Amino acid sequence: MATNGKLKCNHCPICNGRGCIGELPGLGGVFENKNFQLNCDGWNELRKLAEQNGTLKNLEQIQISPQNLRCGPVTGAEENIGYKKEEDFYLPYFTAAFNSGIGICVGDGCPDLKLHLGIQAIKSLKEKNPNKVNDVAFFLKPYPDAKLQERLSWIKPYASYIGIDIDSYNILTMRNLVNLEKKTVNQLTEFRNQFEVPFVIKGVFTDEDLTLVKELKPGVVYISNHGGRVETRVGSSAEFLQKHAAELKNYCDEIWVDGGIRTKEDVQTAIFYGADKVILARPFIRALFENDIAGMEKFAKELM
Repeated sequence: MATNGKLKCNHCPICNGRGCIGELPGLGGVFENKNFQLNCDGWNELRKLAEQNGTLKNLEQIQISPQNLRCGPVTGAEENIGYKKEEDFYLPYFTAAFNSGIGICVGDGCPDLKLHLGIQAIKSLKEKNPNKVNDVAFFLKPYPDAKLQERLSWIKPYASYIGIDIDSYNILTMRNLVNLEKKTVNQLTEFRNQFEVPFVIKGVFTDEDLTLVKELKPGVVYISNHGGRVETRVGSSAEFLQKHAAELKNYCDEIWVDGGIRTKEDVQTAIFYGADKVILARPFIRALFENDIAGMEKFAKELM
């Protein structure tokens, strides 16, 4: 889809964070891509651990269904991906996910246009497929409460899950630009009480986040370091999942995870170590940009 712009990607044979160091905005990460790289390497390390423990065969026998997969909450199509127009991204991205039978995640961003474009794309998809588009998760940034309430009113008619993207607070430039807040348990509880769909806490990655989850008991815990794109502790989503999944299951109904997922084996590994749903972004973005909806659908099929 070259007419859509130029993809901000170096087209490495293996997408593991070694080829886009220092490329933000774009598809790179912070800390010279350190966490991006650790995310990708982490799933291989967990497979080695399973082999050492004599459980690799069990891991490799896991059957993957579309219900195990979701496309990640992505915005910033112009500055981060390379599209000529922001609006060119959302509907094809969500359509490919829907056609593949996988869940959809809708992201939030600045300016408000990004969230509105996501909502418009979901609305359009629902109009074309009545009663079938029913697995849509919206993730809002932790704006001041009044702005958060406004955004909630926009998304409630379309949301199967509603989440707060707590790790986005660690994006310093955005935090200062739009006054993101570090929400308390009481604030998050009051927010959750305003809707009936499952509540998702996205960006669980630190000991402090674990304490928050234990007090809040959300419907879904979403383990993530924003694909290695936020300034948080050094580490991988894989190691955090392996260390804490069993404990987290006591405080939520489902665990979702993203970060460095590239292959069917990565998906199997995440499920084996406790994930209920596995989220991908960069590989789907590249497949969509280069080969349109069919390209993303083909990649999704290869994961199952």
